[in-house]
Amino acid sequence: MFGQHAKVDTELNREVERLIKTGGKERILPIVQMGEPVLRQRTEPYAGQLSKRTLDKLIDAMRATMLEAPGVGLAGPQIGLGLAIAVLEDHVREGDEDDPREISELPFHVIINPSYEPVGERTASFYEGCLSFSGYQAVRRRWLDIVARWQDEDGNRHEERLHGWPARIFQHETDHLSGEVYIDRAEIRSLCSDENLSDLWCEDPVPTEAAQELGFDL
Repeated sequence: MFGQHAKVDTELNREVERLIKTGGKERILPIVQMGEPVLRQRTEPYAGQLSKRTLDKLIDAMRATMLEAPGVGLAGPQIGLGLAIAVLEDHVREGDEDDPREISELPFHVIINPSYEPVGERTASFYEGCLSFSGYQAVRRRWLDIVARWQDEDGNRHEERLHGWPARIFQHETDHLSGEVYIDRAEIRSLCSDENLSDLWCEDPVPTEAAQELGFDL
């Protein structure tokens, strides 16, 4: 649990309830875009500031918003909320088994107060995007293996070793909670529109040709 002495922040709880209502019956919340200060601020650790009912509704709305976007992760700041909460979910599709990005099943997770540390020194560079930087993607180098730590919605602590694409997703969303966006450490010369990525570079997930043509290092 989040502690016997956890106290609901009544004002914040009301604000989150108002935010949830903006999603309507479909529970689809507005996604904050680059330039909004909330994306650049370190979130407040979650310690039970919301009632269980409000937290459950928030998680439900975040998942609905993520899937509708569509995306594989969504962090609190991306809906304008400065709490250390994110949701993750990704599933293997036909053809993913041989994908060099090492995509594997990532069931729905609520990660609260998450952190990670690298295991070993191996990294991988692939294109990734962000729902808060809509319409563009860039190559980002990330740790290939991490130890991930987080709490779930009931306050239970978890620790798991993640590899490949699930590790990338966890890193991406956890970084959001400290005010970092993936583009901060991306290969800027790799930046391209979703349309150009689809037309020019999507045949090989390893961006070797893009690196040669656009002039960046892998």
